[in-house]
Amino acid sequence: MSRLLHLALVQFKPRKGDYQANLARLGEVFGQLDVLVPRPEVIQLPETALTGYFVEGAVRDLAVTAGALARDVNDVYVAETGGEQAVDLCIGFYEVWRDTLHNSMLYATLGRTGPTVRHVHRKTFLPTYGLFDEERFVERGHEVRAFDCEWGRAAMLVCEDAWHSISGMIAALDGAQVIFISSAAPARGTWPRDDSVPGPASVARWERLVRDIGEEHGVFVSYANLAGSEGGKLFSGSSSVVGPRGDLRARGPVWDESIVALSIDLGDLVRARGDMPLLADLRTALPHLRDNLDAVEAGPAGPPVYDPAPLPAGDSTHGRAASATSGPDERSSNGDIPVMRVESCHHSLPPSLDLDAALTARWLEHFIREELERRGFARVVLGLSGGVDSAAVAYLAARALGPDNVIGVRLPYRTSSRESLAHAQLVVDATGIRTHTLDISDAVDGYLRHEPDADATRRGNIMARVRMIALFDLSAKHRAIPIGTGNKTERLFGYFTWHADDSPPVNPLGDLFKTQVWALARHLGVPEAIIGKPPSADLVVGQTDETDFGISYAKADELLNWLLSGYSPTELVARGFGAAEVEVVRRRLASTHWKRRLPTVAMLSASAIGESYLRPVDF
Repeated sequence: MSRLLHLALVQFKPRKGDYQANLARLGEVFGQLDVLVPRPEVIQLPETALTGYFVEGAVRDLAVTAGALARDVNDVYVAETGGEQAVDLCIGFYEVWRDTLHNSMLYATLGRTGPTVRHVHRKTFLPTYGLFDEERFVERGHEVRAFDCEWGRAAMLVCEDAWHSISGMIAALDGAQVIFISSAAPARGTWPRDDSVPGPASVARWERLVRDIGEEHGVFVSYANLAGSEGGKLFSGSSSVVGPRGDLRARGPVWDESIVALSIDLGDLVRARGDMPLLADLRTALPHLRDNLDAVEAGPAGPPVYDPAPLPAGDSTHGRAASATSGPDERSSNGDIPVMRVESCHHSLPPSLDLDAALTARWLEHFIREELERRGFARVVLGLSGGVDSAAVAYLAARALGPDNVIGVRLPYRTSSRESLAHAQLVVDATGIRTHTLDISDAVDGYLRHEPDADATRRGNIMARVRMIALFDLSAKHRAIPIGTGNKTERLFGYFTWHADDSPPVNPLGDLFKTQVWALARHLGVPEAIIGKPPSADLVVGQTDETDFGISYAKADELLNWLLSGYSPTELVARGFGAAEVEVVRRRLASTHWKRRLPTVAMLSASAIGESYLRPVDF
């Protein structure tokens, strides 16, 4: 029997750490939704929608009880809409429950007579790997259950819960017709793909995941993801709804806040399950599967029990009999089974270094806008060296903020290449950004008069640090945040001056290898004269990066990509890479970790900054 359910997924961008401000914005969203036709019956928001996700040690400051959250959202709902018509709200939040902290989801009915809490789900699978450290700050939940609503039966999962197939299975077996998944999934994956899903590779992976849950269990799946940026991690949005055949019903935009409103027919469940009764088959097999699970939990089974094949008469072994009866292949060459040869013998490979430059450019433009907005700035200042990295950042910043909000500063020393100045001017002319030229020769030489024996390395470091003094001073003058231009290869090789090149608080290129920056620069339209010249820090006359390295950027990037993906130098040599080149990269990578960290502080207390007292940079 058909029954339409009207949904609204809100791709929300919270103001990090500001529960009250986000609650007020939610009230505005309620006002928008109240006038939609058809009016939503269920409103879904992402994980940690009213606080932001990467809040680290501030979880304890931001967590509320489910009852307090239900009251707060009901108050703003009634204040904005009058509350005469009830609505269901599904929202992620940090929860205090029985004196412990959880990453939870609330499902409540809101209205003038007060909220009714239908269910609270506490995240069961807590990611503590890669960029996640969730189990350090919250406790695990221990159950997945469906629950009754006015329109039917639902279940909720939070982010990684959905990556474990057993969670969706339990929800479906418990009668869920719609599984609501809320997440704070940062975007990852810049390589080109041949699927039709817009956005980073992680978006396609999430969409495949929710479609598999819907199709396998014959349920609707409603997936709401955060938008916005937190500490350089951009949430991709791209919320979606899939039907019980795994068919995509709706997809939100990449990156931006959005409301995705649609109606689903719960009668589709009957039709889908009638055509493919996988859930019914699962229920039938469930008693046996429980026995299997008990056996697995008990430990490894003994040797398999089976009836051996009878031996042919007169032979002591089956193998010998088979050998005796085997004859030559009688088939002609035309009857041979075709052989498909696979060139690569590798069982796995690191992520591709190929770049979807258009996607990456949009991604980084969003990053620049979001970071400035969160930090309260409207413009940036950057050093224009005449190289490809600073050129690419200037192009990105001009596109993200408008050229009037980008100040490119040329900072030559008296021995600097004249070509560098000319190439910096090409960038200014092409982008229309504001520009300023400040010769640092007097400042550098003034110091060096007291240190006349300084070698080339010391002189180069002094130049780099004087340039950063200038950029930070000009940032104060123009109220413009300094923006960095260092790429991932330089950062991994330690090829920068500590507390100079690495000092700007925002860096769009820091996770792109040099070869990827070249690809991005070509997409942005950076002049070929800049892209094609040998890269140089231009601190010493005639210096080039690759001469300093003893290896090309192309080979260095390839080897770094393998090493960062978990392959050892020995494995790389076995795969055909030159031992000397592998050692050059390994040695540089291993000897420069200190340059990528804050100063080492002696820990004397239980509240050491950055070790125990943890707050994100944008909190």
